[in-house]
Amino acid sequence: MSGVGPISQDWEPVVIRKKAPNAAAKKDEKLVNAARRSGAEIETVKKSTAGTNKAASSSTSLNTRKLDEETENLTHERVPTELKKAIMQARMDKKLTQAQLAQFINEKPQIIQEYESGKAIPNQQIIGKLERALGVKLRGKK
Repeated sequence: MSGVGPISQDWEPVVIRKKAPNAAAKKDEKLVNAARRSGAEIETVKKSTAGTNKAASSSTSLNTRKLDEETENLTHERVPTELKKAIMQARMDKKLTQAQLAQFINEKPQIIQEYESGKAIPNQQIIGKLERALGVKLRGKK
């Protein structure tokens, strides 16, 4: 600015308006009551599954009936006793702790603990890693 002449502003006035009410605001109880008082026409629609989990409520009776008719005891396959004993014996022969063996095969110590306690679901990749780390054949007949 050179300082010559009066300073003028050529700003346009800005008008800020509220947004139009959305569907939730239109259904607001206060607005509905105000519309009733003024005599305006009000339309209400009842949704049959409003506020419920449709997927869960529609097939519940079918699933319940299937479960009731099911007689077979379904459980996950667990580590056989021979395998867990073989893992423990091979680990102790190598003088490794569960944590050291787990670190050696890049797994969590909890995995080794579950295999040795018989709680794990057998995974052929992990059994293969254990075979290579311990130098013992764990799968198949010896």
